Amino acid sequence: MKDKLQSPSMFIGVQGDDIISFGSGQPDLPPPERVFKILPKYRQFKYGLIPGQVNLRRALAKQYGAKADDFVVTNGASEALDLVFRAIGKPGDKILLHKPYYYSYPPLLEFNHLKAVCTETVKGKIDFRDFDEKVRGCKAVLINSPSNPTGRIQEVNTLKQIEKLCADLDITIISDEVYKDLIYERENYMLSGPHVVTINSFSKTYAMCGFRVGYLYSNDKEIVNKAIDIKTHSSMNTNILGQEMAYEATKVPEDYIKNQVAIWRERRDAICDGLERLGLELWRPEGAFYVLPKIKNPRDAVWNLFKKHKVITYLGEWFGAKERIRLSYALNVDKIEEGLNRIEKYLNQG
Repeated sequence: MKDKLQSPSMFIGVQGDDIISFGSGQPDLPPPERVFKILPKYRQFKYGLIPGQVNLRRALAKQYGAKADDFVVTNGASEALDLVFRAIGKPGDKILLHKPYYYSYPPLLEFNHLKAVCTETVKGKIDFRDFDEKVRGCKAVLINSPSNPTGRIQEVNTLKQIEKLCADLDITIISDEVYKDLIYERENYMLSGPHVVTINSFSKTYAMCGFRVGYLYSNDKEIVNKAIDIKTHSSMNTNILGQEMAYEATKVPEDYIKNQVAIWRERRDAICDGLERLGLELWRPEGAFYVLPKIKNPRDAVWNLFKKHKVITYLGEWFGAKERIRLSYALNVDKIEEGLNRIEKYLNQG
């Protein structure tokens, strides 16, 4: 029944020998080997510090040229986002999203009694004129670059315009940068300003999704302190074993990330070239590992690809893109090619 296509939850964790999953954005590459070396001798299992273990926050501060006290280590980037929404907002406040957006953004806002306002994009790129019009009256804006679900990066000039406008209007910028290390076209541009909060995690760069270690960073102490206060009474400390393994990941040489990016680029080319050969319109990803092709009858496509061809894809409407489906290419090239063959059969046969 296609009416079962209510959310990605029906596909998360679904596995099988003959299933090709272009669904969940979970890297299939292994974490750095060094993160496992602490396991035989690790014995610290008491409560940890609410903001996060000192060694990890110091390592992050060194990467960002900041202070350890500017960081809060969280249960993945999802908790970081939730804490920031709760720290900055009050019921009825508006938060600007650029569309298409990550499917969890609107529910997170709703859970916190905040209102989503969407600015349109052109081929996944923010239209600054539309942004300028809609941002007024908003408490904060949420930028995700590279983006899930589009894989697109925002233009540096646009990001600079957003920085200036939000500083002038005293609007907080929340920058979700969990894919910042996985960019194919240029170096990441890090948003900055008086009220900027950066969200990141170890899930994507280091393939450590299940460890649930993320963080927020800001030089706005009011936001950081409020987030710590909320976390004290909700989740308390983040898993300290996961934090210690994340600390080991911070020591990984830069070549590790470069090698990862080369693999993702090869996969990007394989899936995009294949989808274009099948006649599907798409915006070529510039980072992350997602592509959002346009397809006829997306709901039928997602349902029949799964039930008849054992291919998992995500419905574009979950991301605010009704005419499209999202594919994650977090799987090896052989599986990508097999998945493309099955998609071709669907397009030809239904």
